[in-house]
Amino acid sequence: MGKIICTGLGPGDPDLISVRSDRLIRAARHVAYFRKFGRPGQARRIVEGMLAPDVTEYPMEYPVTTELPFGSAEYNRLLASFYDDWALRLAGLAATNDVVVLCEGDPLFYGSFMHLQTRLQGRAEVEIVPGINGMTGCWNATGIPITWGDDVLSVLMGTLPEDDLLRHMQSADALVVMKTGRNLPKVRRALERAGRLDDAWLVERGTMPGQRVMRLAETEIGECPYFATILVHGQGRRPELEE
Repeated sequence: MGKIICTGLGPGDPDLISVRSDRLIRAARHVAYFRKFGRPGQARRIVEGMLAPDVTEYPMEYPVTTELPFGSAEYNRLLASFYDDWALRLAGLAATNDVVVLCEGDPLFYGSFMHLQTRLQGRAEVEIVPGINGMTGCWNATGIPITWGDDVLSVLMGTLPEDDLLRHMQSADALVVMKTGRNLPKVRRALERAGRLDDAWLVERGTMPGQRVMRLAETEIGECPYFATILVHGQGRRPELEE
């Protein structure tokens, strides 16, 4: 009897994969990963050159990404069916083999694997290997600490309504906004309304090839890649200011 092992891949740079995940990926004979239809997939790109020659790959292709409104009934129905199907297929494979599932960042931090994990309860043994989350790679790319002293860090999704973004931005010291992409204009407006735009950074493809780091206020971009994160660093009590 096998099990399902979800390995966190970190923020994108293969050198930032943990030693444990690296060892499991290289030894795997069955590997599954999420990807958009017709694309190689970000997770698969990260492990290029690491897989064994005789590995069997299982690309889990999303039935929808941005073609339907996020959160619509049809969007949720299609994705629920997709996760149901793959949970059943992976549980069947794990009856006789170990299956490694690749997950960008950390599997339990807004990761797609969470939707499989809930469906696999009682069906298969599941092991999760933590990974460095993507936002950590992004704030290190700026070279500026994200939090100081007693700063409160809030992590927001760019898919939130603008007024909800504004409310959280006004109450937090440091901010991370994920799932930016086509939500960039809305996020930028909310930051400006909150008086936080001048302190905001946009990091595209953090730690990956083509990484770009820029002040958000100085950009003229209408939208950005899916793998883009907005950061606002906290201004709390700093060591050099303490007596």
